[in-house]
Order: sequence, then C-alpha cells, then structure tokens
Amino acid sequence: MDLYNGEILGFSMSKRPTLDFVIDSLKQALPIIQEHAQYRTTIHSDQGWHYQHHLWVITLKRNKIFQSMSRKATCADNATMENFFGLLKQEMYYGEELISYEALKKKIEKYIDYFNNNRIKQKLAGMSPVKYRTHASRLAA
Repeated sequence: MDLYNGEILGFSMSKRPTLDFVIDSLKQALPIIQEHAQYRTTIHSDQGWHYQHHLWVITLKRNKIFQSMSRKATCADNATMENFFGLLKQEMYYGEELISYEALKKKIEKYIDYFNNNRIKQKLAGMSPVKYRTHASRLAA
C-alpha cells in the first residue's frame, strides 16, 4: 500500500508463507514505485523470515528502497494495512458463504481493483486512490 494515496500496489496470496509470496507483491509494486516516487521510498514490514531473506533485501537495495521493520510485538506499526484488511473483510467477505481458494483469490483481486479505482475516500477529496494519484500527477506537471 502506498501511504500517499492508500493505493494497493502489489498483492499476492498463498496457502503457505513462501518467499515467492512476498517477492511477487514486491515485483508488482516496483514499476509503480519507479515511475512515481520522487523521494526515498521506504517499504515497511513485520519481522517475518521472508522480509529478512537475502533475495528480499537485495531486491530492495537494487531498487534503492529503504527497508523498515516493526519492532517485535508492535502491531501499531502495521495499522494502515490492518485497517485495509478490516475493510476488505467487512465489505466483501463477512456474511458470505465459504468458497474455494481460487474463487476467494479472484474475489479479493476484484475488490482490490474496486478499492484502487472506484472506492472514493473523503481524505482524497472524494476521489479513488488511482484517480487522486493521476490528478496530483497532472497538477505537478
């Protein structure tokens, strides 16, 4: 998630916590970061093993991204993403019947597309995250 506008830049899902699970999300986010970041980019995560893995660390360094990790037992550092997960569950999951893993993945992908492109936010002047980013880009040009 880009904290500038709340846009979800990368998403992956896995039945197990693998290294590919986090690298896939990072690879999705990199083109957007490289195109739009004007200042030092920081990626914040918890202290999971995959965020300490050599491939993750070297990928960040190669792309000039600063790595930030939560201290142990400090969930407030992840409050922004936890809030997003709460919205996702509330708006597309609660009250629904259980479905297959693949169907759930498609449903989450559809929700993220909606969240980024159509779901307006008051703090973004009534625009969606993508619309706000493109609007701000035009103003800066």
